[in-house]
Amino acid sequence: MASASQSAASKAASREEGEAGLHQQSRAVWAVFFACIIAFMGLGLVDPILPAIAKKMNASQSQVTLLFTSYNAVMAVAMLITGAISSRLGMKRTLLAGIVIIALFSALGGFSNHIGALVGFRGGWGLGNALFVATALTAIVTLSKGGTARAIILYEAAIGLGISVGPLLGGWLGAMSWRAPFFGVASLMVIAFVGLMISMPASTSPRNVKAQTSLLEPFRAMKHRSLVVFGLTACLYNFGFFTLLAYSPFVMDLDEHGLGLVFLGWGLLLAVTSVFMAPKLQMKFGTVKSMCAMLVLFALVLAAMGIWTSTQWVVIAAVIFAGALLGNNNTLITTAVMNAAPVERSTASAAYSFLRFIGGAAAPYLAGKLAEWYNPHVPFLVGAAFVLVSVLFIAFNHSHVKHVDDAGTGH
Repeated sequence: MASASQSAASKAASREEGEAGLHQQSRAVWAVFFACIIAFMGLGLVDPILPAIAKKMNASQSQVTLLFTSYNAVMAVAMLITGAISSRLGMKRTLLAGIVIIALFSALGGFSNHIGALVGFRGGWGLGNALFVATALTAIVTLSKGGTARAIILYEAAIGLGISVGPLLGGWLGAMSWRAPFFGVASLMVIAFVGLMISMPASTSPRNVKAQTSLLEPFRAMKHRSLVVFGLTACLYNFGFFTLLAYSPFVMDLDEHGLGLVFLGWGLLLAVTSVFMAPKLQMKFGTVKSMCAMLVLFALVLAAMGIWTSTQWVVIAAVIFAGALLGNNNTLITTAVMNAAPVERSTASAAYSFLRFIGGAAAPYLAGKLAEWYNPHVPFLVGAAFVLVSVLFIAFNHSHVKHVDDAGTGH
């Protein structure tokens, strides 16, 4: 009886802790949360205006998709130095530096008159995002109540909201001018800067020299097979993710408002499933099995888009439905990475993000080129193939990653 009552008390405490993780956070956590939303608006912000940018700047589809390629390529490389920078500056200063860089290059992008300059400024935006995103995950996990799992859900919710609101804002402002969304993000980042400056404690600065992270730490972390497996899995998965994100606007034949609404639906499903559905899947089926199921379904969705590319309603429905699969998978794989290897969370995040954004950098440009070389169907079919390979890669390395299911069930 005593053990039963202790177990019930433990479950009640765990439940209360989980509720605290989402409802009773400090102002600092909500300030980071709000800034994350704005930062991730940048990911989907340009989606509704890609065709307009191509038209206004007389650029090809592959040239315009470089806006995603430069953004992700710079992010991938910059992720390797985020840990060293944040350990020296402290989380607050690193977050603020990232926000300033995002605001600066977003504004410069709005003033661009040539596709090459816009691509370059978008790369600078990626540098700011790398500093902010990698540090924001660590900040939310460090400052939040309710444990790592709840903190990751909060972080993924911010990503989902940012990704969903971004296209809506991009479509609304983009209908006025393709430049307006860039100025809009710059303005919002100023608000985020003020919020973080006021709300986040300065005590997140490094306490001593020993706490400083070496530039080599992310490379050392990659000696852990589990971390590399998840990183390369995400790299392959991101081929599909960014094929959908960067190329689908060109085949839907919609204006800025229409594209904004489609990606709003996509982002809302991504946000809802990342917060409410992914944890349930993880508890019932395990992290790795659930992840593989989502990846297989996503590959099938991309294949359907590749087969029925010229059927508008199929592509629109597939994009929106894919949001649910991507929301689940993003939370599952982020949770897995945080439990994959015995290294600092910031180091694990940097190493993993470097690997995954390589896929995000290659996919958009490749999708545009495949469409130019062959036809509009091929990019989606190739994306589907990459996602299926990611599932096979996990299956072949299952013995190296199965331990995350045990770690992922705890708070």
